[in-house]
Amino acid sequence: MVRRSDSGEQRPTTIRDVAAHAGVSVATVSRILSGSYPSAPATRSKVMKAVRELDYVANANARNLAGASSRSVAIIVNSVVSPHYAHVAQGVQTQAALEGKLCIVGTTGGDAERELATVQLMRQEHAECVILVGNVVNNDAYRERMADYARALAAAGSQLVLCGRPTLGPDVPALVVEYDNTGGAYAITSHLLSAGHRRILFLGRHEGYTTSDSRITGYRNALADHRVPHDPGLEADGTMERSEGYRMIRERLAAGPPDFTAVFAGNDLIAAGARQALREHGLRVPDDVSMVGFDDLPPAADIDLTTVHVPHEELGRTAVRLALERRQEKAVAPAQHVLLGTHIIVRDSVRPVRVELG
Repeated sequence: MVRRSDSGEQRPTTIRDVAAHAGVSVATVSRILSGSYPSAPATRSKVMKAVRELDYVANANARNLAGASSRSVAIIVNSVVSPHYAHVAQGVQTQAALEGKLCIVGTTGGDAERELATVQLMRQEHAECVILVGNVVNNDAYRERMADYARALAAAGSQLVLCGRPTLGPDVPALVVEYDNTGGAYAITSHLLSAGHRRILFLGRHEGYTTSDSRITGYRNALADHRVPHDPGLEADGTMERSEGYRMIRERLAAGPPDFTAVFAGNDLIAAGARQALREHGLRVPDDVSMVGFDDLPPAADIDLTTVHVPHEELGRTAVRLALERRQEKAVAPAQHVLLGTHIIVRDSVRPVRVELG
């Protein structure tokens, strides 16, 4: 943000402005923004609010005047432990190296304030693009936050890329690179239906979250197109974790004998946990219960799981390539949206429904 001095001249926002706005010392602001200060939550909240309201970026203006140029691209993820994020990050790293750029990785733990601080840091470092990855709740607050990031980065000569996330609309200067969750879920559900399954248990419904919502939409669309009645009772709520797959199946079987012949796990981690719970109950995959997953990441191959392949590394490579191409154009262009395809990987976890002869 540009402010006016006592003489009326425009000047960039400084760290002193942030400190005064938050009612803390300059040293406190500096330590909080660098991540080296174990501040009270209330103090940190005040500082981050001031950063947002003043649109502060440390030293950005001075570095622009000095003609500083960046050789880096940045990717921000919830966690580096998740195979999904790790493979996307590898794609970013691979393409960055081909382009002669350094790759900076930041993590947020899903915390919006930490995300803001990380985006501000990448903007301060003049990263040529900032790539945000991860499942989100696509509500008004999220869209407003992303629009603010996109415009602030664009003003600093950088580019926001949303990877695996929905588009924000034509008025927001952000690139979007995602994959076809709905189409992949439709295809894998149709694969089960073609094997005669009509009672397909979906594991991992998480209403409001974009990835889960897209996958369950594909599941429901396939049921409708095959004229199989939709039964909400065959949709189990849970998050995208192995322990959740185990829990959902355990609770289902504790309530009575299985009322399903197949399981569509919302991702491969859920499938692994669900498979363990089925085995503990004396049920075998695929002899007793067929199962499919989504992502085609470990442990899918290890458990011989039929699943949907997601081009994770291609997501990262495409995000970097498009962002750098946009910068080279040196012109304001409409938002660009790229949708990458998915496809089924057939392994040995699905059997045709047995027909009982009278």
